[in-house]
Amino acid sequence: MTHPAPTDIKAKRADGVLQITWPDGRVVCYPFKGIRIACACASCVDEFTGKRLLDPASIPDDIGIESMALVGAYAVRIRWTDGHDTGLYTWERLRSISGCGDA
Repeated sequence: MTHPAPTDIKAKRADGVLQITWPDGRVVCYPFKGIRIACACASCVDEFTGKRLLDPASIPDDIGIESMALVGAYAVRIRWTDGHDTGLYTWERLRSISGCGDA
C-alpha cells in the first residue's frame, strides 16, 4: 500500500524532533533518537535475517539532523550528525513508528 506524502516536514532542531504534518491533518513529532534507532538500512539491520545490527546505546542522546532530502514521492533521506546517511524513511515506515502524538 502506498502512503501519501506528508504535506509538511520540519526538523525542529531545538526540540530534537522531526515534525510531520500528514495529509489527514495529523501533526506528529518524532524524536530524533527514536527515528535514528529505527533506521532499517543494511548497516543497521541484517538484510537476510532482519536482526538489528545497530546498538541503540551507541546513538548519542543529542543526535541531530544535518540535512534531509526527499526521495521521489515515497521517502525522506536523513543525514544524521553521527555521519549516518544510508537510511531511507518511507512514509509507510514513519507512519508505523510511534511519535509523540499531535504537536
